Formats: sequence, C-alpha cells, structure tokens
Amino acid sequence: MVQYNFKKITVVPNGKDFVDIILSRTQRQTPTVVHKGYAISRLRQFYMRKVKYTQQNFHEKLSTIIDEFPRLDDIHPFYGDLLHVLYNKDHYKLALGQINTARNLISKIAKDYVKLLKYGDSLYRCKSLKVAALGRMCTVMKRIGPSLAYLEQIRQHMARLPSIDPNTRTILICGYPNVGKSSFINKITRADVDVQPYAFTTKSLFVGHTDYKYLRYQVIDTPGILDRPFEDRNIIEMCSITALAHLRAAVLFFLDVSGSCGYSIAQQAALFHSIKSLFMNKPLTIVCNKTDLQPLEGISEEDMKLVMEMKSEAMKTLVAQGGEATNDDDVLLTMSTLTEEGVISVKNAACERLLNQRVEMKMKSKKINDCLNRFHVAMPKPRDQKERPPCIPQAVLEAKAKEAAEEKRKTEKDLEDENGGAGVYSASLKKNYILANDEWKEDVLPEILDGHNVYDFIDPDILQRLEELEQEEGIRQAEEVDEDFEMDGEELTPEEKEALAEIRKKKSLLIQEHRMKKSTAESRPTVPRKFDKDRKFTKERMGRQLSAMGVDPSKAITRLRERSLSRRGRKRERSTDRGHDDGGAMDMDVDQPNKKLRLRSTSRSRSRSRPPNEVVPGEGFKDSVQKSKALKLFKNSAKKRNKDARRGEADRVIPTLKPKHLFSGKRSIGKTQRR
Repeated sequence: MVQYNFKKITVVPNGKDFVDIILSRTQRQTPTVVHKGYAISRLRQFYMRKVKYTQQNFHEKLSTIIDEFPRLDDIHPFYGDLLHVLYNKDHYKLALGQINTARNLISKIAKDYVKLLKYGDSLYRCKSLKVAALGRMCTVMKRIGPSLAYLEQIRQHMARLPSIDPNTRTILICGYPNVGKSSFINKITRADVDVQPYAFTTKSLFVGHTDYKYLRYQVIDTPGILDRPFEDRNIIEMCSITALAHLRAAVLFFLDVSGSCGYSIAQQAALFHSIKSLFMNKPLTIVCNKTDLQPLEGISEEDMKLVMEMKSEAMKTLVAQGGEATNDDDVLLTMSTLTEEGVISVKNAACERLLNQRVEMKMKSKKINDCLNRFHVAMPKPRDQKERPPCIPQAVLEAKAKEAAEEKRKTEKDLEDENGGAGVYSASLKKNYILANDEWKEDVLPEILDGHNVYDFIDPDILQRLEELEQEEGIRQAEEVDEDFEMDGEELTPEEKEALAEIRKKKSLLIQEHRMKKSTAESRPTVPRKFDKDRKFTKERMGRQLSAMGVDPSKAITRLRERSLSRRGRKRERSTDRGHDDGGAMDMDVDQPNKKLRLRSTSRSRSRSRPPNEVVPGEGFKDSVQKSKALKLFKNSAKKRNKDARRGEADRVIPTLKPKHLFSGKRSIGKTQRR
C-alpha cells in the first residue's frame, strides 16, 4: 500500500540563500592556505578541488529537490489531478525542468573550467579561473530564483494537504454547500471541521477515520459543489470533482430537504444528474439531512418525485460492473445531524455496502483462483437419521437455575454505572477496613501534621498519660503560686524602694537609648573613641562609676593605660615575677646605667619550635610512632592528587581534554598536533 507523505520534502532555499549555503560549505570543507612558491601542479590541484567540490554540492542539493518532489505521471491519478488543480501541472513541471537544466549547466561549467585549470600556468591564472567558475555557477542559481521560490510555496502547501490513501476503504461525502456534510463527519469521526451557517466554509479536503466491524474506514469531507458547467467551476469545487473521479469509495450524496441551505430540492437534483457519471461503479447512498426541520414525508409531490428519480438513478450505479438494480433498502436514508437521529445507521449502511462491493470485486478477480486452490471446506456427512440433541447434565441445569434465583452481588463496575459512570464515581478504598466500629472507616486521618509523622505519636494509653500530665501540671502551678512573688514594693524598706526605682529608671533609659541606636544604625557612621566629643568613654568616668558601685577601679585603669600605651609603640614593663625567675639576667643588668638599654638588652622569650612527631594533647594520637605513621600515610595518599593537580579528595573537576588552541579553526596543510 503506497503512502504519500509530502511533509518530508526538504525545504527549498531561495537563490541567494542557496549560493550562501554552497559557498560557505566550500570555504569550510576545503583547504584555504596556498602560496605562490608551491609547485604548479599543487596549485592546479588546489583550485580544481574547490571547483569540483562546489559543483558536487550544487548537484546534490538540486538532485534532492528534483527527487523529493512527486512526479505527476508516476503517482496515483488522484494526487496527480489534485496537484494539477491546485498548482497547474504545466507551471509545476516547468519549475522542476528549470532546476534540472540548472543542474546540468553547473556540471558543464565545472567540467569546462576544470579542463582549463589543468593548463593554468600561474597562481593568478588558476585563481582567476576558479573565481570565474564559481561566479558562473552562482549566476545560474540566481536566474532560477523565481522557480525555487515557487517550489517552496508549493512545498509549504503540500505539507498541509491531508494524508489520503487512495486504495483503502473510503467514504466520500458530497453535495451542495451548507447541507450538513461537515457536521456529519464531526459526528462519526474525531475530525474537527469548522461548521458555519454560510456556504463554502470547507475550502479543501478534510479526512477523518472511523471503525466498522473492526476495520478502519477513512471519511473524506469535500467542499460544496454548485450546479454549473465544468469549465466554470473554481479550484474549491474541482477538489471535490477530483476526489469523486479517482477514489474507489462509497459516496454519500447529501440532500437538504428543508431548503435551509439556500438551494431548493430541484437545484440539488439537477446537480445530482449533472455529476452522476462520477458515481458509476460506486456504492451510492442519498442522505436526506435536516429532517428535524422538515420530515421527508412532508415535502411536496414534485419534490418527492425528484427524490424518487434520484433514488432510481442511485440503484443503477451499484456494485455490479454492468449497473444492475438491487434492493433499495440502503439507497435512500434520512437523518438529522442536530438530533443525531439516523447518523449511525447512515454510517453503518455506507460501510456495509462498501465492504460488500470490495468483497464481490475480489471474488470476480483472477487472484481468487489461486487462493481457492489452497482452501478446502470439510462438511461432515450424517451417518444415520437419528437426532442427537445437545445433552446438558442435570447438575449444570440446577446450578444455573440456582444462580439465576440468587441476588447478583454488585461489583465495583455495577456501582460505577449506578453512580454516574467513569470520571464521576470514585471507588472507596476504606469500606473494607476491619475496625472496631464501622463508623470510623470514613474518618480522615492525616499522615503528616506540622511536619511530623502522626504515626510516631499514636499511643494506646495516650488518654491516661494526658490525664497524669494535667494533674502534675496543676500541682506545679499551685506550688509556683505559693513560691513566686512580684516585687510590688510592699515588703521593701524605703532605701530598697528608692534603689529599685533607680534601677528601673536606668533600665528604661538604656532600652530607649539602645532602640534609638538600632533605628539609626544604618545611617550612623562608626566613630572612634578618640573623636568622642561628649567624653562619654573616659577613664575618669569609668573610675567614678566603679567607685560608686563599691569596686576599686585602680587595677582596671592601670590595665587600660598599659593597653593604650602598648598600641602606640611603648614596650610593656617586665613584671617582678619574671625578674625572680631569671636571677642571672637581673644581676647582669645592674651594671648597665641606663634603664632603656637594660630593657633592650634583655631578649623576650620566643615561642619554642616543636618537632613534627611530637604529640600535642587533643590531636588523638597515642604516641609519636602512631603520629609518624599517620603523617606518612597522608603524604602517600596526597601524591596521586598532587600529580593530577587535585585540590583535595573532593576535587572532581574534569580538566579540558581538548584545548581550544589545538582543536579550533581550520586544519592547515602541515601537522595537526600544532597549529
């Protein structure tokens, strides 16, 4: 079975883009470095390669275009005539012919200039010939620019055509515009054809698919046809005529008996008689639509006579090749797409008649003889005249009677059908829970509450423990009431009350000051204490505050003074304890007259260095041997990381395996390991 898929046709670039694509590929895929010092044979080969490569690329692209576009003489006649109606066969063939001519011209140009390049005597001569060859090729491509643009428009339109298989089971819907063809295809298939209350809403062929007796049928909705001469019909009508002429299908001719489409029954009958030659050897059914507005029995006698004439003509164009008349059960049908009355019966009748016709045609073909030779139908012969009815055991009959008498157990499927069907009914998974009380089955139990698993807090004795906790809490609250008291001032002396008032006042002032500082912290600059204008932070003020609190401030002031002097560069004085420890040094310093020299000569004790194997408390080693072994293992493990330039064990950086300076750009004629 041939499938036509026009969506796979490659995009056709316009003339300018075509030239840019080919020349860019030539520049990228061929060498670009040449020197006048090269041998003349090498120069000729360099430029011949460019000309040949350009011609080869042009040939491949143009051949792809010619091969992918369908040949109107080789494809199915339906598609051949449809493309002729849509695009004009002459223009289509002319455009493809120009593409073929351009391909041949480019091949001839390349052949001529390669022959000339074989006799080039200098770098300049070879380069000029190459430029001339590529220029003439590009000129040829620019001249066929309109043909390329035309083919691209055709490709875009062909990609939007429906995928119709001319050889499969097909139902074709035809008739005047606005008689209900699109509404019918929307009812029996999953197609979504636009339906509007004006003529020629459908402007092209639309395809849907339906099933009948486990077979797939394609349903084609054609645009409306008007009753006028063949040469006056437009492209939209010619699409319908082409489908009727070339597709082996069951034809449904729609007839609007209500007249709401804007055309009378006489006009529709005239159209039927004008195109009835297209219905020959096809199962034809006349469908009277819109019976909800006007029943078929209610039309006038003249219109009924016209309908009967159409019915008699339809009976002649049936399965048999000779056009013999058959029964008229499925030739004239009525339906209404609005109320969906008779829609399925029309579909079934059309599918059944098409199926019977295809089977009969296969039976009349010569191929059936080859198949019948392989078939043998065995019919058993009766051995006597005695009747042998089927014997059903009595136990089986009793079991069936008992099963019929019993009430059928409702399944979930039955409950679903009773409660609204799929999508509405939701089966309860809790109704089979085994609980102490059946009323608890539908209770909602959260699994996670406030970020905690509820199951971790479930305890059978939780009520008893809660009661114990409440009793304990009540006892503790009673004890706190007895022990705790507030400083309300009733049990304090006048001096203590005054001190308490001062403390509360000071506390409130500090809180207010802190809030002010916090609110202005972002906009307030940090000021060193030496620029303190208000003199809030001084040693004298600190001494007064400490003295008022009953603390001796002398040591604090001395320590502060020593700290400030040491920051300015003054050396700290040695303590007397240190002099007692180093008695020899003190004896030597006595001979020195100046105190400053004595201070300079006495060296300060420097920090004592420690060997690497010495164990420091807190490192976690038992002794120095264990520490040495650990250090050795650490150095051995770090060797591989240092060799790979890893920062540590967690370093998973993948280095650049292809340095850009070695692997980017064009490959020169020399070695590829260095650029």
